[in-house]
Amino acid sequence: MTESQLMTLASSAMLMTAKLALPFLLASLAIGLLVSLFQSVTQIQEVTLTFVPKLGAIALILLVSGHWMLTQMEGYTTQLFNGISSMLGG
Repeated sequence: MTESQLMTLASSAMLMTAKLALPFLLASLAIGLLVSLFQSVTQIQEVTLTFVPKLGAIALILLVSGHWMLTQMEGYTTQLFNGISSMLGG
């Protein structure tokens, strides 16, 4: 395995991780911002108030885009297994 193959493998793994984590991170960021704005307007200072909306959003994201995420991960894994022989010099 050459250094360029290793760098390509590492960068594609990081790209796949970012692609799969992005919907969860964006939803958590948006909900956290909205809840903190609501808390500052109403002066409700409850720390656990953001937990339930974030949990609901994550469940909704899994329900809506779970199939897409599984398909992306399956394609990436298939690509890795198909490239094993070329990575090992075969």
